[in-house]
Amino acid sequence: MKRQFIGFIALAALLFGPSRLMAQEFEHYFSDSTLRIDYTLMGNASEQHAALKELQHYPEWSGRRHNLSTSPLRGNGQVILRDKASGEVIYRQAFSSLFQEWIVTPEAREVSRSFEATFLVPMPLQEAEVELVLMNNRGEEQCSLKHTIHPDDVLIRDLSAVEPQPHEYLHRGGSDEACIDVCILAEGYTEAEMELFLEDARKAAEEILRYAPFNGYRERFNFIAVKSPSKHANVSVPQDDQWRETAINSNFMTFYMPRYLTTSNVYALYDQVRNIPCEHLVVLANTETYGGGGIYNSYTLTTAHHPHFKPVVVHEFGHSFGGLGDEYFYDTEDATDETYSLAHEPWEPNITTGVDFDSKWADLMPEGVERPTLPTDQRKADYTVGLYEGGGYRTKGIFRPAVVCRMRDNVADRFCPVCERNLERVILHQTEPEK
Repeated sequence: MKRQFIGFIALAALLFGPSRLMAQEFEHYFSDSTLRIDYTLMGNASEQHAALKELQHYPEWSGRRHNLSTSPLRGNGQVILRDKASGEVIYRQAFSSLFQEWIVTPEAREVSRSFEATFLVPMPLQEAEVELVLMNNRGEEQCSLKHTIHPDDVLIRDLSAVEPQPHEYLHRGGSDEACIDVCILAEGYTEAEMELFLEDARKAAEEILRYAPFNGYRERFNFIAVKSPSKHANVSVPQDDQWRETAINSNFMTFYMPRYLTTSNVYALYDQVRNIPCEHLVVLANTETYGGGGIYNSYTLTTAHHPHFKPVVVHEFGHSFGGLGDEYFYDTEDATDETYSLAHEPWEPNITTGVDFDSKWADLMPEGVERPTLPTDQRKADYTVGLYEGGGYRTKGIFRPAVVCRMRDNVADRFCPVCERNLERVILHQTEPEK
């Protein structure tokens, strides 16, 4: 039977081309519905573990229907679905998590903690094995959990009848099936402040779509405002001894960093978008306090009422959507920052330690440009691709592609050419079959 199917696939490629072929592969393995998988990630700096918490089912699938077994980036982890009968990889999603950021902090050397993680994958038609893999900053596997999905499992919670949160489309490029669906959620907005939220959400969507390469692919995006109300206005600011009850209970002072605004309530975050088409999450915090955070294929969370709101929401979306790394660095070398191992190449496409620079942007370097590159005239060198030392929070040992970029400066009016290319790769991976 399998051999006959492979022959059919080859014939279909000749008759219908790659687009129809990819659709048939999706329909062979998956139903038009969503499986939500909730995990608990736990551990400390020396050991990490994962446990399955719950499975849930939504009636529609709005994610990609082609390039199913590949990911444009490695990430700090991956969720991999394999057909149980054949062992073939039928779906793959790379990601990062707050847990994996935390394990390189000093606190992780002293205590163990648990973190929530949620993934949306297409619902398999037949039994499938799911593997959750966590990697360290050297790209080495640290933790792996395997479990089997039985599509008829009576303990998969059916959420078909759950009424979705009130929502409306801010920008509709096309159908949910064909487009990348970005949900913008309200955090710290009361019921009475939903008009303010919609105004802020429109600003966020318009600002993201103003930047290249997003502005060239407007018809491939849907932006949906989700009116998730909070009991209290604003969000929690622990450094000011202010704790509030909000839709997803976000707070500043993540890892004791005043500007780092995140939420550890990931399950509650995904509860807000049940039965709403969703592939990427942007959360707007109703606060003037500066800060935010973006985690690859998890969420963007940023302040909505600080003067730098617009550039910051684009920067954080660069993290969560495109897996881009921070290109800024501290004025003095921080030898204690262990986010990146200088002996290994980071997975983020826009920073490099030089260990494997050829896999990054060597092909975009103009002929004759020195390595490393000195920004002798910043007015001319702003977006000129080079190998500029300083990036990934360190002044030495990590390099970035340009003097100025949206991933470095709030004054930047664009992403650098390397970031633009990689953002485009992600867009195409999610919306076009491989050629």
